[in-house]
Amino acid sequence: MVPDIFVEVVEVFKDRFTAKEICECFEIPRSTYYRWKRSVNQKIPEFHQLVINICKQLSHRVGHRKVREILWKDHQIKKNRKTVQKVMQKYEIQCRVKVKRQKYIAGESKIIVSNLLKQDFKAEKPNQKWVTDITYLPYGPKMLYLSTIMDLYNNEVIAYKISDSQHVDFVLETLREACNGRETHEVKLHSDQGAQYTSYAFQALAKENGITTSMSRKGNCFDNAVIESFHSSLKSEEFAAQFRATLTTTIVIEKVVNYMYYYNYIRPFSKLNCHSPVEYRTVAA
Repeated sequence: MVPDIFVEVVEVFKDRFTAKEICECFEIPRSTYYRWKRSVNQKIPEFHQLVINICKQLSHRVGHRKVREILWKDHQIKKNRKTVQKVMQKYEIQCRVKVKRQKYIAGESKIIVSNLLKQDFKAEKPNQKWVTDITYLPYGPKMLYLSTIMDLYNNEVIAYKISDSQHVDFVLETLREACNGRETHEVKLHSDQGAQYTSYAFQALAKENGITTSMSRKGNCFDNAVIESFHSSLKSEEFAAQFRATLTTTIVIEKVVNYMYYYNYIRPFSKLNCHSPVEYRTVAA
């Protein structure tokens, strides 16, 4: 939520609702609202406004070091990088830092298996080849993570989970959902070498369900290109117009749920003779 817009919303509806009720509706702490209100009412120093304008022009995609360089190059203003950083922190206009995936999980064994898929993304029947991955959802007030499992037969998303943690239980729940009601003893399940997939718990659950696991070569995203492409499409098609933390956590989750339904039941694919994944599976059955 953009601070000045939220403050304006509260002002517009303050005769009908209390600030507390509006904050609860948007899942924004009251302390945050009053801090935003104080900052909006304060006169912004000229230098601060210049930093804000630079960040806004660059869609908040650059850090304080780059802003410092622009200040010198375009405005001949020389400032210490820490000064610029403090201004950006004050107005919450820092660039979004890409969160690195965990490289290990405390107490878990690390099991790496061979790449059995070898970029052969064609499947002759359902439940023959599955692919899975985790992606980030940086669109709300806190970072969320999406775990997805897709059947390569018709590119149908057969299971997904959303969480605010990347703990191994996150992918275990996704795998259990995918296995529920399906024959899995011929499945090859391909993933990257993320800590969740190399964990003993994940490998044991796959083996328990008769699934043979496969993993991408380290640092090679093309080995899992289909699921990577899907996650990219979800972000570009469902969240392209969104910017920074402009949505509540509830709305982010709703948008993912709606997209999953659209993708599985409505969106036509050329490779499926213009059928949706579920429609193609139904027709072919």
